[in-house]
Amino acid sequence: MMDEHIEEHKEAVSEKTGNAEKKKSSFFTFVRKTNWTMVLNPVYWIKAIHTHDWKGEWKSFLVSLNNGLLDLQNAGKTLVFTVVSALLLMFVVCIAVFFFTVKGQERVMVPDVTGKMLTDALLEMQAKELYPKIQLRYSEDPTDSYTILEQDPVPGSILKAGRRVTLVVSRGVVLDRVENYVGMNIEELRIQLQTLFAGMVSPLLVLAEPMYKSDAAAPGTILAQDPPEGTQITSPVQLNVVVSSGPDAKKVAVPDLVGKTFAEVYAIMQSTSLTFDFKGHIVRDGERVGTVTGQQAFDEPVVIRTRVSVDVALPADEQGNTVYGIFEDNVEQFPIAEEVSLQVISDNGSETTTLVTCKHSGSMISIPYAVPKGSTLIMNIMGKEHKRIVVQ
Repeated sequence: MMDEHIEEHKEAVSEKTGNAEKKKSSFFTFVRKTNWTMVLNPVYWIKAIHTHDWKGEWKSFLVSLNNGLLDLQNAGKTLVFTVVSALLLMFVVCIAVFFFTVKGQERVMVPDVTGKMLTDALLEMQAKELYPKIQLRYSEDPTDSYTILEQDPVPGSILKAGRRVTLVVSRGVVLDRVENYVGMNIEELRIQLQTLFAGMVSPLLVLAEPMYKSDAAAPGTILAQDPPEGTQITSPVQLNVVVSSGPDAKKVAVPDLVGKTFAEVYAIMQSTSLTFDFKGHIVRDGERVGTVTGQQAFDEPVVIRTRVSVDVALPADEQGNTVYGIFEDNVEQFPIAEEVSLQVISDNGSETTTLVTCKHSGSMISIPYAVPKGSTLIMNIMGKEHKRIVVQ
């Protein structure tokens, strides 16, 4: 048995050795028999290229290409159907995704929260899944603190849940108590109040025409005020102040205007340093149209720029071609008395006449007139036109 295995092993080894020698012999035989002179000769390769059947190979290629196209044509219907089906499927998927995205949040109606407290408004917005954008603003009513003044969009608008709604919330009044103004300059106080209440229709603190008093304090210094410091402001308040006219303020006697005509009043206005505030009323029994019927009384001379109230009689009906009235122009208070004039232009524009030129303190300017119907009245301040009206 052992001998048989030994013999088999010898035969296997002999076979492997024979194969290796055969391969080695084949390689050397190839090298030995190859005509290397011919292989390395370029003339051989040029001749081989010229004698090769290239035309046959080209025809074979065209036949293969034609067969491929025929196969593709036979399978064309199936390919087209497959491509169209894929495109339709993609279109359906895109439409589904689009409508799913557009649908988004549900739509809700914007509630009306104007006038409500901020906390209540926020709860209502939260219930509707709307997000408030808060803006703060001063208001004119002290009771408006932390209430909703305005909203955008308006109530009833339809929005998607999650959208923003702008709420304008009152932060209260800009001034809730009267401060101490004694010692301030009257012009500084006027500017301060104008700045505080800029843009408000009804300012909460209105400065009345000051009363001037001779005092050792510098001219324009506020000596007293009413209401006093600390008074709570719950509605518009008029602030009355007494202002120093200086230690040596010039005083003038108030002229008597009662019974005088408008022309006579114009002459006095041009020669005095007082400011006259004219008011009109329908003529009464015993009174004459176009004359002064009453005026503010003073027991002693007053400081310059003091305002004097004057009443004039105006007709109840038309007086022929003459129109009576009071020209009014509301301007800012002048730091010093400025030149004011009232001109009249005839109805055909051919004639211009100056009715009066005087020094005025500003604020409300009022001047009586009696001019022909159709005339144009022009108020000039410091030589520049400020207001004009056509008398009808």
